Amino acid sequence: MPTKTQILSEVKKHEIEYVNLHFTDIHGMVKSITIPVSELESAIENNVWFDGSSIEGFTRIFESDMYLKLDLDTFRVLPWGSTPTALFICDVYLPDGSPFLGDPRQILKKQLAVAEKMGFQFNTGPELEFFLFKKKEDGSISSLPNDKAGYFDFTTDLAAHIRKDMSSALLALGINVETLHHECAPGQHEISFRYADALHTADSAVMFKCALKAIAQQHDLYATFMPKPIQGQNGSGMHTHISLADLKTGKNLFYSPKDEYGLSELGRHFVAGLLEHASAFTAITNPTVNSYKRLVPGYEAPVYIAWGTTNRSALIRLPRVNPKLAPKATRVELRNPDPSCNPYLAFAAMLASGLDGIRQKKKAPTPVNENIFEFNDAQAKKYKIRTLPPNLRKAIRNFAKDNLLTEAFGPHFCEKYISAKQAEYDEFRLYVSPWELQRYLEY
Repeated sequence: MPTKTQILSEVKKHEIEYVNLHFTDIHGMVKSITIPVSELESAIENNVWFDGSSIEGFTRIFESDMYLKLDLDTFRVLPWGSTPTALFICDVYLPDGSPFLGDPRQILKKQLAVAEKMGFQFNTGPELEFFLFKKKEDGSISSLPNDKAGYFDFTTDLAAHIRKDMSSALLALGINVETLHHECAPGQHEISFRYADALHTADSAVMFKCALKAIAQQHDLYATFMPKPIQGQNGSGMHTHISLADLKTGKNLFYSPKDEYGLSELGRHFVAGLLEHASAFTAITNPTVNSYKRLVPGYEAPVYIAWGTTNRSALIRLPRVNPKLAPKATRVELRNPDPSCNPYLAFAAMLASGLDGIRQKKKAPTPVNENIFEFNDAQAKKYKIRTLPPNLRKAIRNFAKDNLLTEAFGPHFCEKYISAKQAEYDEFRLYVSPWELQRYLEY
């Protein structure tokens, strides 16, 4: 981690004028406090106080005082904007100096500490898909894609240049981009970045969203991470690659040359834990009403609680890797998360579920390598395949009943989150949509 002196030297070198202090609410929305650079040294030494009662899922009005502690490891210089600006990602603390356990970043840190006590480092690699939409003449957002291309299409239109601009911005933020390409739906894209420890990748995912929205804005477009913005087209996922490493040696603990598929017994236990708690952690990894319009059969979205090696219809996939790289690259891919989730919370839910599988030595079921989309009821019954919850209300109910996850996330978070999501679903349930008016108004 850089020292205060090193940070101040970098700030002077880049002629920084303002500093953004980022954190997230329980929904994953980035919150920010901006300070002039003259206040940075004091902020590093004395933290920055703020009113937590105005943040969704934080505290009540009579216990509102909280402070942000800057994580110096997250210092970045923003590669956009006319005024030189830097950012830090922050942790939220209570006045007595204790971590605020309703802070999503602290919730992830708590689970990472559990893993470390077991001798594990939790590594993740999220793949965030997104759409680029045009803007209307009045500047408001439309749902009109900026192109008509398809999966992996090579194009020389504006979108191809924008992806490159986005990648350059990400690289400037210290996010190591690996691939960039067009996705299945018109206007849909993906930029993937390098696998790393979960806290690092969660921080990167937060910065990723901010960067892509900023670069899209420069091109008079809007980048959205809404899971299903266009009816009849593929939705956006956040497929997440997962593995555990030995905390001391860095050895990949998911690899075994003796296993038929190259997955270790520990890796199978982790998979079993994910499958066991999937119907509950969906409330975290797929947190919006709109999320469940993506989780339907037929659009490559996994709704079946199963795992396989070549099967993209299953919830969990064991990706094939170069045999020479298998000792380091073996991992599992959880395919249901979407980019509307809070990455800190999503990774915490994945880790808590997987560690439970390890502690309980849960046995993973037989992998399913056929296309589950084509299964009849008898075939699904043979493999004992369940499905993910069909809507947010069911997911929240499952989460509330899952003792492992509610304990991992803590009573404060669970009370606030469940209440907020129930209210969100009720608002949706009571809303009279244009589709209903069009279909039923003449009755």
